[in-house]
Amino acid sequence: MAATEFIAAIELGSTEITGIAGKKNADGSIQVLAYAAEHSSDCIKKGAIYNLDKTTQSLTSVIKELEKQLQASIKKVYVGVGGQSVRSIRNTVSKQLGEETKISQALVDSLMQSNKEVPLIDQEILAVEVQEYKVGNSLLTEPVGVSTNFIEGRYLNIIGRHTLKSNIKQCFHLAGYEIADYLLSPLVTANAVLNENEIRSGCALVDLGADTTTVSVYKNKILRHLAVIPLGSSNITKDICSQQIEEEDAEQLKLHYGKACIEAADSEEEDVDQEYTVEGKYSIRASVLDDIIEARVTEIIDNVWNQIKLSTYNDKLMAGIILTGGGSNLPDIEKAFRRTTKIDKIRIARSGQIAVSGGIALREDGTQNTLVGLLAAGKDNCCKVDPHKQINMFDQQEEDKKKEELLQEQIRKAEEENKRRADEARQKLLLQQKEQQEKERAQKRLDECNKYLSEAARLKKEKSYKEALEQVDLARAMRISEKMAEIDQMEESIKADKKENKWFSRFREKMLREIWDDDSTKK
Repeated sequence: MAATEFIAAIELGSTEITGIAGKKNADGSIQVLAYAAEHSSDCIKKGAIYNLDKTTQSLTSVIKELEKQLQASIKKVYVGVGGQSVRSIRNTVSKQLGEETKISQALVDSLMQSNKEVPLIDQEILAVEVQEYKVGNSLLTEPVGVSTNFIEGRYLNIIGRHTLKSNIKQCFHLAGYEIADYLLSPLVTANAVLNENEIRSGCALVDLGADTTTVSVYKNKILRHLAVIPLGSSNITKDICSQQIEEEDAEQLKLHYGKACIEAADSEEEDVDQEYTVEGKYSIRASVLDDIIEARVTEIIDNVWNQIKLSTYNDKLMAGIILTGGGSNLPDIEKAFRRTTKIDKIRIARSGQIAVSGGIALREDGTQNTLVGLLAAGKDNCCKVDPHKQINMFDQQEEDKKKEELLQEQIRKAEEENKRRADEARQKLLLQQKEQQEKERAQKRLDECNKYLSEAARLKKEKSYKEALEQVDLARAMRISEKMAEIDQMEESIKADKKENKWFSRFREKMLREIWDDDSTKK
């Protein structure tokens, strides 16, 4: 039976574009009605879109699959926003009231508006988390109604590149779907994973993704710090690839044998010649794999811990650290975090606090928490419904045809652009090859010219002047401009030697003849 009321959400991940549709029940649980996913590593990196055409194509495939499972058309979806450029910055806005004044909501709103007008270069404010208001000497979270002559608003602005949302908007426009709202992925993940006690007591949520690691610090139910580190579990895979191992094989080695933390006792008991292998296709020494993984994990945790310290709440996290995301499945990841942070309270959240039901089972490995959070944050019905008449199948087919034609046009343009770039690359390569051939030919002629000159020098030494001049003529015939001076010099030298040798020969013959005549006379 076709669904007529549901919420749809899309997460644009660095490895997958995932889509979900479902209903929120009265008790706060979620019933999942549809789920779809497409690989995205060739169009999304570090959580940001870099290939609009491929993203549009994958996005359309995901939503089409959701519509197929729902047996209904989707009008709009909620979209998660995250990625490498997302981070938090603190800002303060103050106002001197002059005389004792009761703070109104309008005054609080004006402070917020002033905060949002802070100038940013190539960035935009994605969300604002109010920290507190300084009223007189007191810090309050709800200042309305309090009398004062001075108020200061303290804010945590979450910012990102302005292209982050614009690229998403363009892809959805090309795909023919509306965006119900942009939701900040780290915030909805926290809502899905953290419990009330954790966000009140203080905790750090660490989402270990494929290309990025997101750190969110909470205290007193308020987000205090947010940063996205451009390192993730895919960096571990790439490090393993440095051992001349294919990426797919390296991923399998990581999944089968990877450990985040190697203790001294383990390394002493380990066989130094032990090797890890999967399906007999490739192998790597166990100690090498352990060192590679541990080194990268340590780097990621060092960066996470640095961000937690930058928040200034590193010694106030009574609820400790909560790990989620695909990277949280790495064995001994808790030990690795404890070793660096010295925080004993570590929890791995492979599923969230929100109860999920329905015929579709989501993976409980930490990778679906953001998607569930997006669905839980959605409010509006995303079904495409005409209130006046039932959907006309012919019109629907025409609409689908137009969408398909639009998509095909985008694909055609992308293919033409790829072909143009390939032709340019091919022409550049041919030009480089031609230049290299010209250089080789020039060098060959230069070598041949030098050979003639060397032979001329040898013949000159042997006083074979005629043959030496013939070699000079051959060198001159090569017409190498930079050798002409040397050729002229060689020719002059040979002729000079030849002339001198000719005079000396005549003088010698004359002397010999006179000696001969003198001897004959004496006899």
